[in-house]
Amino acid sequence: MTTTVKIKTNQRPGAYEVRIGAGLLENAGEWAAEVSPQKPGRAAIISNKKVFGLYGGFVEKSLLNAGFHPNVHLIGDGERFKNLKTLENTLQILSEAKLARTDTVIALGGGVVGDLAGFAASIYLRGIGFLQIPTTMLSMIDSSVGGKTGVNSSFGKNLIGSFYQPHGVLVDTETLRTLPVRELTAGLCEAVKQGAIGGRRLFDNISGFLDDFQGGNLGDKELSAMLAAQISFKARIVAGDERESANRTDAASRKILNFGHTFGHALEKVTNYRYFRHGEAVGHGIRFAAALSKNLGLLEPDEVNLLNDVVRRVGILPSLENIDPREVFATFKYDKKLINDSLHWVLLEEVGRPLIFPHSRVTQSALMSSFREISRK
Repeated sequence: MTTTVKIKTNQRPGAYEVRIGAGLLENAGEWAAEVSPQKPGRAAIISNKKVFGLYGGFVEKSLLNAGFHPNVHLIGDGERFKNLKTLENTLQILSEAKLARTDTVIALGGGVVGDLAGFAASIYLRGIGFLQIPTTMLSMIDSSVGGKTGVNSSFGKNLIGSFYQPHGVLVDTETLRTLPVRELTAGLCEAVKQGAIGGRRLFDNISGFLDDFQGGNLGDKELSAMLAAQISFKARIVAGDERESANRTDAASRKILNFGHTFGHALEKVTNYRYFRHGEAVGHGIRFAAALSKNLGLLEPDEVNLLNDVVRRVGILPSLENIDPREVFATFKYDKKLINDSLHWVLLEEVGRPLIFPHSRVTQSALMSSFREISRK
């Protein structure tokens, strides 16, 4: 059974589909030929060694059978490889492979692969075809949807990038069966984040999914349904604010998707992107934003406890024991959510009711209290 979610955009291609189901990789070539705007030509598969070793053979063979001429480029695995050096190497490979504007870049992997491959596709020859085949839960529900691409730098995460929509996204739920526990935990943290801002229905959906997940009662139908609900929510937000308008501060702004990310990105930066998976850092970010919301008088303690309970059921997060909060708070000045030199937090008034809140109204004591609260739990 295949489920599709349509993504509407103002950029080309105007709209595209996320196709979700089990065993879809074996027909990746047919799918690519169907959704690409040009007839099959050269295709650069951007992946990493681990992912390509698991799935690259299926995809490459299928592309060949569909009339494509694939060229494979493998990048390093992890956030620290999502940088300008890797980007330059990737652009050189595209040039050496003689990709033209009618050809296609295909991202096969998690969020690092998708973000970097998408950015490369957006700037090579000022933009060539781009397809996403995400293989982690986090990339399926988040980074492969909505058109944000980019790389990290010494001055912050994802501060260099572009908005560039793919022509299609192929989600094969079978790839989740081979993920390490930490990668599943990271993806589920992102799902909890979207549930926390998306409303009680989405929050209850991921909470119920976690009950089945812990009990080992997960089938392809349940996985597809959860992924479709998550992707549909993000699609609605993206359709209403595709380029994350700087002037919008309402509860339907694309900025609300950054819930948990101000603190999470700071954790990643102060640990040089080597200690936390992105989703794990977001998991801590959810707990920090909830505690901060409470300490600012916005969120009731019962709601904080509810969120903490769901995050705990996701899995074990790396300890904050050796993290210096002063270093974490110092990185906020590099956050991409700065508007007119002012940082804006995404906080909660209750589960499902996000609020964009100016940093100028956040006290240092509230920050420190919130850090202490999540550090001792």
